[in-house]
Amino acid sequence: MDLRTFAALEFERILEALSGFALSAEGQERCRSLKPASDLETLQEETALLQEALGSSQEVLGSLKPFPDIRGVFDSLVREEILDEDGLWGVGFLLDRAEEAGKALDALKSDRAPRLSASLELPAWPGKTAQGIRRCLDENGEIRDESLPELAAVRSELRSIQQQCTRKINEFLQRQDINAYLQDDYLTVSADRYVVALKSNFKGRVEGIIHDYSQSGETCYFEPLALIELNNRLQELRHREREAKRKVLEHLTGLASQEVESLRAVLSWLVQQDVLRAKVALALDSGARPVPVERGGRLQLKQVQNPLLLLDSTGVTPVDIDLKPGQSGLIISGGNSGGKTVALKTLGLAALMALCALPLPAAEGSSLPWCRNVYVFIGDEQNLQEHLSTFTAQIDHLKQAWPTLDSESLVLLDEFGAGTDPSQGAALAQAVIDGLLAKKVWFAAATHFPALKAYALARDGVRAASVLFDTQTKKPLYTIAYDQVGASQALDVARDRGFPMDILHRAEEYLLLDGQDSSQLLSRLNDLAVDREEEVESLRRKQEDLERERAELRRRHREEMDRLAAEVRSLSRKILEEWKQGRVSRKKALRELGEQKRRLAGAAEGESGQISSEEGPWESLQPGQTVAYPKWRKNGVILDKDLKSRKLKVDLGGVTVWLSAEDVSPLRQNTGQEAQPAAQAVTGSGGSFRVDLRGQRVDEAESMLYRSLDRAILQGRKHLEIIHGRGTGALRQTVHELLRTFSAVESYVLAPEDRGGDGVTLVELKG
Repeated sequence: MDLRTFAALEFERILEALSGFALSAEGQERCRSLKPASDLETLQEETALLQEALGSSQEVLGSLKPFPDIRGVFDSLVREEILDEDGLWGVGFLLDRAEEAGKALDALKSDRAPRLSASLELPAWPGKTAQGIRRCLDENGEIRDESLPELAAVRSELRSIQQQCTRKINEFLQRQDINAYLQDDYLTVSADRYVVALKSNFKGRVEGIIHDYSQSGETCYFEPLALIELNNRLQELRHREREAKRKVLEHLTGLASQEVESLRAVLSWLVQQDVLRAKVALALDSGARPVPVERGGRLQLKQVQNPLLLLDSTGVTPVDIDLKPGQSGLIISGGNSGGKTVALKTLGLAALMALCALPLPAAEGSSLPWCRNVYVFIGDEQNLQEHLSTFTAQIDHLKQAWPTLDSESLVLLDEFGAGTDPSQGAALAQAVIDGLLAKKVWFAAATHFPALKAYALARDGVRAASVLFDTQTKKPLYTIAYDQVGASQALDVARDRGFPMDILHRAEEYLLLDGQDSSQLLSRLNDLAVDREEEVESLRRKQEDLERERAELRRRHREEMDRLAAEVRSLSRKILEEWKQGRVSRKKALRELGEQKRRLAGAAEGESGQISSEEGPWESLQPGQTVAYPKWRKNGVILDKDLKSRKLKVDLGGVTVWLSAEDVSPLRQNTGQEAQPAAQAVTGSGGSFRVDLRGQRVDEAESMLYRSLDRAILQGRKHLEIIHGRGTGALRQTVHELLRTFSAVESYVLAPEDRGGDGVTLVELKG
């Protein structure tokens, strides 16, 4: 990748923004040094990994905590130096963070996210080092007493010496009565010995040794004779303590040296998780998403925002950068300050970000072709030191890149050919684009050359586009209209900038005399394009409003149906209870229950009609749905929908055909857990009624049994056969408890073995 590309597009600002979301120093450095993937397969794996991580964004963001940079530890191990407490504490803290992250991320492992699951696997664990550090160092990085028996003994004696020093000095101060000489009333340490702080003007009045003075000279640090022997013993013990601590540090350093590769792997794993976490955080912060990159794919960025502008402001106008199938080049024209260069930089940054598997601020459905190299020719490239003009510099840079350009290259040209005779510059630009098309290079160019505008409209493989301006104010709209060209509007820009009007009038006269004023025609095209964009935007808003209204209507219908169903169930239970108590006749109960049933059915039919009026068969049919094709008397699965022809691609038992929505009818998907019928009636001797409760939850079985009992009673049945299966017996027990309290049940028994045994209960109902 050409380094000039990164500089021209200011890509380092994107990486700096990414690094701001990293939690570790090495993670931040890794973010700043991200480079485009060298091959498509690696890129697609990293992009898919980011997509899976975004699916579990909250868990990914919350699983990792800041961890220390221990690269200095590795340098010390290479030099065979003994690690100090700080270095070992950093190693232990890093391992603790890795273990915590591993446990937190373990819940994300799933067959539905194979790449994420693989990336979450902790590497070979340095168990000896982790265990040794936890045993020998406390949470503050201090060596524990119990890490070595010798150390524990020495420290115990040190504490005893300290207590003796405190007692001795208190006795000395009381005996000598020198409290008035003291600067502080407590022991302190100077030159690794216990001393007292005396005022300097009292020195020489008591016996002892002065070890040091304060910076002001007002205080001297005095060791009384009574402490000398204890301090000497203290020095000996501290020497022994240092030797014991050194043994502990040597032991821990040896463990780390044995497992140094595992330590490096754990650090690398943490940094990898940190960078992935930063990508997820960047995506959520900017509303971005991964964009698929495919070899020979379509260049289509929907509602993409310039990432650099997005860093500085939230009010960035999105644009569509779109090439049709068979097109590999885009030529943008239109007025100055209209957004042509911004569009080129947006495309270039999007390409670099996608090649680094970074999320793009673009809408769903965007895609990019695989491009190993991105070349940018933007801005004033003149170099006074090398005596290069803008035109000469562009030619030199393009000449250097030309041999490497191929179908996996993206070239961005901003005003290529400017800085020389316009007719020759335009001719050269056309010839360059011819060469790019011949090499099948992906490219985008911004131009003011009239000849190049006409070329864009006429040349196969190239799409013309224009930045739009407000028809009244002539202010840029930062919107791109396709398949047309735009006027340069140099005079309008100069007028906007307050240029002297007499000069502008004279320029308009020269333009008319030259006979090359096509501004009125192009302005009319701009006006038409603006009107079209406004109409499209208006239709888009209306469609969104209709979708919201439709969703609200459906919500209200569902709520009303739920309320009505609950009301009907309540009234039905009340009617049945009144009938059981003999307060209403059987005939009246049946009539009222029928009215409630018709009421509920009528409401459901009304809702069905409402939904079908809102959503036709075309909208209701989706890929993956099972449909019936009556003409062939076969069922099939929808594979795809062609929005343009409004046809469905259907697989009918291995035969794939395109059908109209009107030719098929939807079938309920078989999920493997189809709902059981509320009651399956089988008339036999004595008028039996059968209900199958197998596979139901307890609450579902109770509800189904209540409904079945009510229905059997209303139909005048005498016997009920309940199939609950054997299983654990829990469902059978629930059924029997319900039957025991149901007033219309005369008796119930388990069926004989030839009719199901203890998997079936036979019920006799009251007459």
